[in-house]
Amino acid sequence: MTASRPLEIRLKKDRRTLHVSFDNGESVDLSSEYLRVMSPSAEVQGHSPDQRQTVGGKRNVEIIKLEPVGHYAIRIVFDDLHDTGIYAWPYLLDLGREQAENWARYLGELQEKGLSRDPPGR
Repeated sequence: MTASRPLEIRLKKDRRTLHVSFDNGESVDLSSEYLRVMSPSAEVQGHSPDQRQTVGGKRNVEIIKLEPVGHYAIRIVFDDLHDTGIYAWPYLLDLGREQAENWARYLGELQEKGLSRDPPGR
């Protein structure tokens, strides 16, 4: 069995929602904030599970660019200039499938660490 591949990747006009339709019939809508805080980059994920970082302050982050990476992934550039995460097709599909659980865990981590979804005041 081959892994699902996107048929369509579309950034909505608000630059805060990425819509992905896969060849297995599944579609996901992923917010820019969710994609940013779940970035597969080493900066966020670390090099092992105990190094994973909880990223706060990204409620208003927007996607400024999508770049193809071969035939297997996209790089997402956010307006906070984070651009090191490479989102492989299986990872994007898993983010959609596990969105409710991941988001609940993320909100719990924010609360536990005294962080906020809102950017720090100026």
